[in-house]
Amino acid sequence: MSFSFPKVYPILDASIIPTTGRAEFLRRLGGSLAEAGVTLLEYRNKTGHYTELLADAAVLRAAMPAGRVKLILDDRVDLVEQVGFDGVHVDSGDATPAEARRLLGPERIIGTFGGGDALVPGILNCPADYFSIGPVFPTRTKQTSKPRIGVEGVRRLRAEAGPGPVLVAVAGITLATAPAVLAAGASVVAVSEALFRQPDPAAEFRRWIAELK
Repeated sequence: MSFSFPKVYPILDASIIPTTGRAEFLRRLGGSLAEAGVTLLEYRNKTGHYTELLADAAVLRAAMPAGRVKLILDDRVDLVEQVGFDGVHVDSGDATPAEARRLLGPERIIGTFGGGDALVPGILNCPADYFSIGPVFPTRTKQTSKPRIGVEGVRRLRAEAGPGPVLVAVAGITLATAPAVLAAGASVVAVSEALFRQPDPAAEFRRWIAELK
């Protein structure tokens, strides 16, 4: 898998999608993000019905061409092929990275949780392309009981992981804190609320990219 990870990884949580005009909202959002230069995006829907997930995924895939944007589906390894996505993010309680790799093959992107206070034992030996670490700061878009690790936690996990693995720092990261998180050793910062609660997420994404060069 030769994909080059960007510095900013948007996570589109279904909680920000309006119930009225849902498809049009996603069509416009996906198209504008692709034009803004997004190359990797995760769609996360923890509570929606199966049919809602399929419908959302179809609109996003059509709006964000496969040649330009890699789309990651949260949790649902079984649906990745059906919706034409490029990979999956699996955590505890989902399929394991090894199961996801067996089902999806060598070319799909597999992500998983890498650790908080410390790396999950043996995690770097599993067949994943990236490892999320955190929560770095408090977050409102994903329920978690894990204690936040802060910038120093990111630094500690990078030292533990070594220079090679792709570490994606998650939770509560803003444009003000992202430079410190990257400097501490994160390969990528994942952003959700800081991007999608803005009036124009595509313009905000461009600002992030310009600031984090």
